[in-house]
Amino acid sequence: MTTSHPDSPAFPTQRRKPLGLVGTTVAAHIHRLQHGYRQDRPDAVGALARIRRGAGKPAGTMPDLWGLTGAEQLYASVGDWSETRTRQAEDAIHIAVTLWALHQQSHRAVDMHVTGGPELGSAVRRLMPDGEMDEPIRKRFVRAGAASSVETLAQRLRELVVLLRRETVPLDYGLLADQLFQWQQPNGRTDIHRAWGRSFHAYRPKATGKPEDPDVTATDKDLA
Repeated sequence: MTTSHPDSPAFPTQRRKPLGLVGTTVAAHIHRLQHGYRQDRPDAVGALARIRRGAGKPAGTMPDLWGLTGAEQLYASVGDWSETRTRQAEDAIHIAVTLWALHQQSHRAVDMHVTGGPELGSAVRRLMPDGEMDEPIRKRFVRAGAASSVETLAQRLRELVVLLRRETVPLDYGLLADQLFQWQQPNGRTDIHRAWGRSFHAYRPKATGKPEDPDVTATDKDLA
């Protein structure tokens, strides 16, 4: 299995579209917290410990997280978004930031959020022995894809993130946040399932001599 990765891995990013508003908000917030956590700043360490308790739980159910997930940065730019669209963005931000906090736990020497890093499918594929299919891991990935609600999806992603943390496999959490937001839009699940499946199948380990990880763009649509 994959056990480590470089501090600054060169994951291909040229085929990805820029992050949308939700992804940009999450990436900026996590970057600040991650930098502080790796410097062992007490405020960042304390914030991460509180935030990770929200992983897998519905947004808004833990008042202790108010002001810690970075959602307030969203409201300066949402304009005339509907209540539903705003709530969907809040859910995506909550899930992505709390999952990152769980993922980063105990990793002081390496970033678990990497801009331009693996998206979900290729990250999961990295957990498997090169050239082999690990059926229990594959089933967990399939279960996440089969989630019928955002709450269930958050719980099943939490299971995958625990495995990624154990093997020190990073994610691009800005991209994940955009995908979680689009997952909640009409026809969005189909686009995101396709993206996750494509990156899972397209991953190639370095030893093959092929590109390590194409990680193509999450969707063919602009993310708000």
